[in-house]
Amino acid sequence: MKQWHPTLPGSDRPRYVEIADAIRADIRAGVLHPGDRLPPQRGVAQELGVDFSTVSRGYAESVRRGDIETFVGRGTFVRAPEVATKPDEALPLPDPRRVLEEDPMMNMPPEPNDPALVARMAAGVSDIAANLVPLLRYQSVRGSAADRDIAQGWMQANGLEYAPDRFAITPGTHASLYAILTQLSEPGQVLLCETLTYPGIRAIAARLDLRLVGVASDQDGMCPQALEQAITSHWPVALYLNPTLQNPTTQTLSEGRRREIAEVLKRHEMPLIEDDAYRFVARDAPPPLAQSLPDLAWHVAGISKCFGAGLRLAYTTVPQRADMGGFLQALRSINVMASPLSLALLGRWIEDGTAAEIQAFVRSAAAERQALAQSCLSGCALRGAPEAFNLWIDLPAGTSRAEIMGRMANHQIGIMPSDAFTVTETPSEALRVCLGGPIGLPQLRQDLMALRDAILRKDWLG
Repeated sequence: MKQWHPTLPGSDRPRYVEIADAIRADIRAGVLHPGDRLPPQRGVAQELGVDFSTVSRGYAESVRRGDIETFVGRGTFVRAPEVATKPDEALPLPDPRRVLEEDPMMNMPPEPNDPALVARMAAGVSDIAANLVPLLRYQSVRGSAADRDIAQGWMQANGLEYAPDRFAITPGTHASLYAILTQLSEPGQVLLCETLTYPGIRAIAARLDLRLVGVASDQDGMCPQALEQAITSHWPVALYLNPTLQNPTTQTLSEGRRREIAEVLKRHEMPLIEDDAYRFVARDAPPPLAQSLPDLAWHVAGISKCFGAGLRLAYTTVPQRADMGGFLQALRSINVMASPLSLALLGRWIEDGTAAEIQAFVRSAAAERQALAQSCLSGCALRGAPEAFNLWIDLPAGTSRAEIMGRMANHQIGIMPSDAFTVTETPSEALRVCLGGPIGLPQLRQDLMALRDAILRKDWLG
C-alpha cells in the first residue's frame, strides 16, 4: 500500500475537491504511480483532520475524473494514464451548423485549444446530464442556493466580497444593467459614464430613453474633479463605470483613483453601477469600488469574458440601500431566471477545478496575443494591457477610421471604429482591434501585419 500523505492546496474550494486535486497533482508530479493503492479513507480523514464523508466524497470525485478506481474488497488504485484521461477522439464530432456563426467584432476571450482542457470542459457537460430533467425546470430568479454557495467560493478566491442577502446570479451583465436602470431611472434622466464607454450601455440607455453624459479622463482614468462638476451640473441618476480592463481603452483604474472617485460619490450619495466584466480575467486588479460603497454601489461581475459569451451569467451584488425585491422583480419580468443548465455547468467547472484552468488559459493566451500585437504593430499609437482581449489604436494625422475599415474589410480580425464607443463628443480617428475569439495565431499575425501596413500606408495591395 502506498504511504501517501496528501497536501491540500489551501484554496477556497470545498475540501473534497481539494482532496481530488491533491490526488491529481501527485499523479502528475510522479508521487503517485499507476497501480499504487491509496490508503484507506479513514486514515486519510484522521491525517487531514476532516470527516470521513469528506474524504469519501473526495475519492468519489477523483474516480469521476478518471484518476483512480475502486474495487470492492481490494481498495482504491491509481489508474493507468491511458484510461485516466479522456482522449479527444472520444468527443463527438461538432455539428457544422453550430460552429460557423460568430461576430469577430465582439470582444471575446481566446478560445481553448488544448485537447485535454477541452475534454475536461466537455466532461462537465456529461456530468450535468445526470440532472438534465430537473435542470429544465424553473428555479429562483437569483439562482439556486447551491449555485450561490458555489459562486461564493469562486468570488472569494478572486478577491471579491460576498453578501448572501444582497447577491443574485443573473442571465448576464446586460440583464443586470437593464434591471438596475429600470430601478434607478425615469425616461429623460442623465446617466454619467466615461467619454469612451461600452457600446452595450449606450444601447440600454437608448432603450430606456436616458441621456448619457461623458466625464473627462486623464492618463489615470476618470477625473474626480470632472465627476464632481458633472454631478452638480446634471444631477444624474448614477455613474456607470467599467474600471478594470476598460472596454475599449483596456485601462485599469489604480487603487488611489478608485478611492478618489468613491469619495466623490459618497459626498453626493450618488449610486454607482460598477460593470466589472473583466474582473475574473485580470490578475491583480485593485478591489472594486463597490467594496468601499456598500450602500451605493451595484457590482456586476460578468462570467462570459472569462469562460465564453455562451455562458450568459453574471454575479450581481445589490447595495444595502437598494430595494432587493424590486430588483429581482424587474429581473424576473425581463429574463425570468438564469439558465439552470448554464449554472450547473459553471458550478461543475468551479468545483472540479476546470474553471481555474480555463481562467489560467485565457490569461496566458491573452498575454501571448498582446505581445504578438505589440510586435506586429510597431510604429502605431496603441494602448493595450497584458490580459486584455483588445487594443485601442489612435490613427496618425491624415488617416481616417473609415479608410482603414475599408482596407481591412476582407480580413478576419475584428475592428470597430471609435463611433461605437463615443458618448457625446465627435468621434476621434481611432479603432478598437479585437485579438480574441476563434481566430488562430497565424491568421492573427497576418491580419495584424496587414493592419499595420494599412495604418502606416505601406504598399497596401487591397
